[in-house]
Amino acid sequence: MLSIFARLPWMHRALIALFSAVIIIALFFIPDSKKLKQESNRYKLGENYPLDIDTSNLGSGLTAPSLNLIRWEKYTVESGESAALLFQRIGLSARLLYNLTSASKEIKRQLTRLMPGDILEFGFDDNNELVQFKRQLTPYETFRISKTPEGYISELDKKEVLYQYNYAEANITSNFWNAGVNAGLTANQIMELAGIFGWDIDFALDIRKNDSFKILYEEKVVEGQVVGRGKIIAAVFTNQGDTFTAVLDDVTGHYYDENGRAMRKDFLRSPVDFRRVSSNFNPRRLHPVTGRVRPHNGTDYVAPVGTPIWAAGDGVVIKSSYGQYNGNYVFIKHSNTYVTKYLHLKRRKVKTGQRVKQGQVIGTLGSTGRVTGPHLHYEFLVHGVHKNPRTVKLPQSKSLTGNAKVNFVTSAKERIAKLDQYSNLLFSSN
Repeated sequence: MLSIFARLPWMHRALIALFSAVIIIALFFIPDSKKLKQESNRYKLGENYPLDIDTSNLGSGLTAPSLNLIRWEKYTVESGESAALLFQRIGLSARLLYNLTSASKEIKRQLTRLMPGDILEFGFDDNNELVQFKRQLTPYETFRISKTPEGYISELDKKEVLYQYNYAEANITSNFWNAGVNAGLTANQIMELAGIFGWDIDFALDIRKNDSFKILYEEKVVEGQVVGRGKIIAAVFTNQGDTFTAVLDDVTGHYYDENGRAMRKDFLRSPVDFRRVSSNFNPRRLHPVTGRVRPHNGTDYVAPVGTPIWAAGDGVVIKSSYGQYNGNYVFIKHSNTYVTKYLHLKRRKVKTGQRVKQGQVIGTLGSTGRVTGPHLHYEFLVHGVHKNPRTVKLPQSKSLTGNAKVNFVTSAKERIAKLDQYSNLLFSSN
């Protein structure tokens, strides 16, 4: 047999050897059908089965991760409750609080500045040890403390914030505040809108029925949910037939009209938060106490006692004192041209000679001196002559020029067009 194999050509001998090797390998590795049937009965499709792996020969540089089973507990900070009282209430030791506040300045700052209503989350492992702590600062920012082999570390977890536009408009039927609420604006947005146009409109005196406004504003979106509102992007306010337009400049953060003129003036139209007013500027007014005709060279603003009074513009306090008729009063000089006076204050917050900024609180509304009720009496003098603060022409702050103006005007056109687009859509839907 071997002699016959030896006489075959070399190619034939190679093929026979190859086929023989394949048959031997198949017989060695392929289990019999009976064993395959047993294995198929042992395992079922879709079931999970443990897999035993021998790790004794793994290198020393490889270690399996340690998984802690975390249990979350949520607590709300109560009024007057410090971190120490909170930890005591939920059964955590003072030693743990000390270790946390000693770990870093940021951890100490966060735990010592808890506010009533703050919601805190505590994560525990299966040994009931604190391994993680979370305090939500904003809808998109969470302060996190984690336990590591080296101690406690902290990080600020920030979610991506996206922005989208939204729109609101209203026709004023009773007062500006109610119109803003009915339009779906927040209290902050109503005050922001009044602040934008507060150099042109006295919101305590000048608002009339059928005045109107429309605004384009930002909304903050996190993971598809609206979590807050951003700045007003563009706004139009119609007051007593006059229309004012304001657009945000992203570079300066200030508002300008569509031609780049500053909305901000050197003086506020009203030095007090708008509420209601007892009397207007009237040089032939009867004095409410004496009944005599006496010039009423100013404006009276009635508001709750203690309402903050603002400086109408930058200047120097030339008098902060008390008088029998004026009560507590403050006079401010704003250059050699302008002087403003604030009478009948409950308290004075500035002293003679002190420099003040526009919008700074200089006192609180009261009823000191000769008055029939709590109010602010406000006067505006130009070269020593009383002027109606509601109608006097106010000096304007610096407006945009050059490339800054060109870029702004282009952006303003786009934003006003967007505002008009929303307005038209709302009108057509109605």
